[in-house]
Amino acid sequence: MKETQSVKVLFVCMGNICRSPTAEGVFRKLVSDSGLDAHIEIDSAGTHAYHVGEAPDRRAQAAAEKRDIDLSDIRGRRFTEQDFHEFDYILAMDQDNLGNIEYLNPGEARGRPHLLLDFARKVEEREVPDPYYGGNNGFEYVLDLVEEASHGLLEHIRAKHDL
Repeated sequence: MKETQSVKVLFVCMGNICRSPTAEGVFRKLVSDSGLDAHIEIDSAGTHAYHVGEAPDRRAQAAAEKRDIDLSDIRGRRFTEQDFHEFDYILAMDQDNLGNIEYLNPGEARGRPHLLLDFARKVEEREVPDPYYGGNNGFEYVLDLVEEASHGLLEHIRAKHDL
């Protein structure tokens, strides 16, 4: 593995208490299990300021915990224009949030926004559904989708950045 600058990944949803912190936790565990913690930095944010400073939804935390994924240290924050300059990968959970991100795009950005599920090969869905107003099964489904996409994302990053 050659010496490289850290690759920075940001997951984005609306409120930063369900989908994006779940993706942050899943990807953080996958990166750690792969021994790449020193090479990949991971964060999450929301396009709205509804839950700034709050911990992830208790249902998201409970579902993640069943899979040995800890979300307890994550706190909600709002996506800002500066994130375009800080992150290599900006991954939206759905088209609405991708549009909200693109609206802030200054043009000369370090990272270009994508849908997270663009990196999932074994699912037909293109958007990670918001489980907030549904039952607990929605949080499990989000984890399934995010785990699949996270494997594809890590493979992409490893190949592109020679990790």
